[in-house]
Amino acid sequence: MEPDLFTAAAEERQEKDPAGSPLAVRMRPRTLDEVVGQQHLLKPGSPLRRLVGEGTGGPAGPSSVILWGPPGTGKTTLAYVVSKATDKRFVELSAITAGVKEVRAVIDGARRATGGFGKETVLFLDEIHRFSKAQQDSLLPAVENRWVTLIAATTENPYFSVISPLLSRSLLLTLEPLTDDDVRGLLRRALADERGLKGAVVLPEDTEEHLLRIAGGDARRALTALEAAAGAALDKGEPEIGLQTLEQTVDRAAVKYDRDGDQHYDVASALIKSIRGSDVDAALHYLARMIEAGEDPRFIARRLMISASEDIGLADPNALSIAVAAAQAVAMIGFPEAALTLSHTTIALALAPKSNSATTAIGAAMEDVRKGLTGPVPPHLRDGHYKGAAKLGHAQGYVYPHDLPEGIAQQQYAPDAIEDREYYTPTRHGAEARYADAVEWTRKHLGRRRS
Repeated sequence: MEPDLFTAAAEERQEKDPAGSPLAVRMRPRTLDEVVGQQHLLKPGSPLRRLVGEGTGGPAGPSSVILWGPPGTGKTTLAYVVSKATDKRFVELSAITAGVKEVRAVIDGARRATGGFGKETVLFLDEIHRFSKAQQDSLLPAVENRWVTLIAATTENPYFSVISPLLSRSLLLTLEPLTDDDVRGLLRRALADERGLKGAVVLPEDTEEHLLRIAGGDARRALTALEAAAGAALDKGEPEIGLQTLEQTVDRAAVKYDRDGDQHYDVASALIKSIRGSDVDAALHYLARMIEAGEDPRFIARRLMISASEDIGLADPNALSIAVAAAQAVAMIGFPEAALTLSHTTIALALAPKSNSATTAIGAAMEDVRKGLTGPVPPHLRDGHYKGAAKLGHAQGYVYPHDLPEGIAQQQYAPDAIEDREYYTPTRHGAEARYADAVEWTRKHLGRRRS
């Protein structure tokens, strides 16, 4: 018997005793219109709409797709909806337990179903990144010839974990982390829906906020925690799920942190000031508070990028590269793994040598500009690439530094109004020591300092 995503026996049991199934299973959407979030993938004419039979007219059939996203964003849910809505034959394999033998069995069955009954097969392959290259190769003929339409799910970057030939034959659909509003709507639906808790308990606002922080954008985690807390409240005869009940149920204290109020900015400020002060332990403490409170990881990453230039600067020029790479990684992976990236970056910045010379330099230059100390650009620096520029004296007398042995020309660059201004005052902390030597040498050869 071929593996099926949701076997007839399981469906029959669920129909007879729906309360026996986990809340996350009972609340699975029955149609694409009930799916929470991922609206960018559910527009009319999208590949998923075509997979369930919407708008499949004409010579172009539905494409195979690879669903990439963090846990709890709805990859399996989307496959479930397709399995319920489509009139196609639907088969599931898990890369954790299946091998080439199972893949070939499904493909052979798909070819028989197509040839004998004219029925197309949709294959859902979960955790495709766990398949070896050889195992993924075994899918290629079936996908290329459309013996099966593949829906593959992965939590890892498919550009590294899925072979290129399979990627080129499929559409890559990226699932975004669910927002708090997405998860909130799902929780409230589960509380009231007949398939869910049927209004048996109430979820106060403070408990709901803590539950959202625990979930971290993972719908399955949110519903699992809700079900456990609701059970504990009902066992105690309580009409609502109190914050203390939820804390005891999930064994996780609620962090006092208002993401829209003073504590949001106070803790963020403390994080940056701890990094500036090179106290790595304090910085990690404040980072942990922000993570536990459900702070947007992109906000934290932005603050770290600012710190890299504001407080470290040229003392460690690599600090900004580390912070930018962290921001990109955080945007791709989300929580919980993003906590590791943010920790890596926070430690690196806190222990880096510090210099605010770049901050003070641009601040001083901007202050002079605000005061009106600008003046015309020296004539020899002006653009000379248009007809008539020479008659105006533009670009005349300019000395090209690369023509000189030392690569530096003693000529005026700044406007007259600020010719003697020195905005950049380097420290000798870390790597900036070489910049201090360089600026001293260049100013001397520009004639701005006497030897």
